[in-house]
Amino acid sequence: MGLRKEEINRKLLHLFALLMPVGIFYFPKWSIPESVPLGILAFLFAGSVVVENLRFRIPSIQKLFLRSVGSMLRDEETNKTTGSTYIIGAALLCSILFYNHPHISFIVLTLFILGDAIAAIVGLSIGKIKIGKKSLEGSAACFLLCMILFHAVFPFLPGLLESWGGKMPFIISVISSLAITVFELIPLKIHRKIVINDNLAVPVIAGYIMLGLSVLISV
Repeated sequence: MGLRKEEINRKLLHLFALLMPVGIFYFPKWSIPESVPLGILAFLFAGSVVVENLRFRIPSIQKLFLRSVGSMLRDEETNKTTGSTYIIGAALLCSILFYNHPHISFIVLTLFILGDAIAAIVGLSIGKIKIGKKSLEGSAACFLLCMILFHAVFPFLPGLLESWGGKMPFIISVISSLAITVFELIPLKIHRKIVINDNLAVPVIAGYIMLGLSVLISV
């Protein structure tokens, strides 16, 4: 399966999701209460869940939904919850679970959103070595992008790396990048028939890995 225009548009649309980690981390620094981004995310997630449920139940709403955004949906999302809803859910979960560590929410959400996008684009365009439905080339691109963000982008974002003295520890960047890459690649199965969506699970898992490593390093 080659890289389609629809997939490119889908990933470009997902870049708007970067507004979520920006809100989580920078709103409080702009004197906006921490509860504001949390409330916005809760509202967006609830609204997205309602729309998803309505379109599954009411054919006219499904028809309108598909007419509006159907060209950017993957085939399996026509009758299943879209990745966008799961990403909003992941941002909401991160904002709650890492409430006292908003820098971690920012980092893991940004890594996943951009890493997932580059993995799909590279995998569909030049991927040769298949691993399930994905490719080794796409995963390598995801890992490389994560490392670039850690060491060539994040250090220049105001206040983001204060917890580490302004410089990301190399061991945290490597293990966190690997976590994003591996869990984005491998289906997360609880049971043979139950698979956790990677858009929801990977940022949370990576966040806990980063938090745990930070505690270990500071001891």
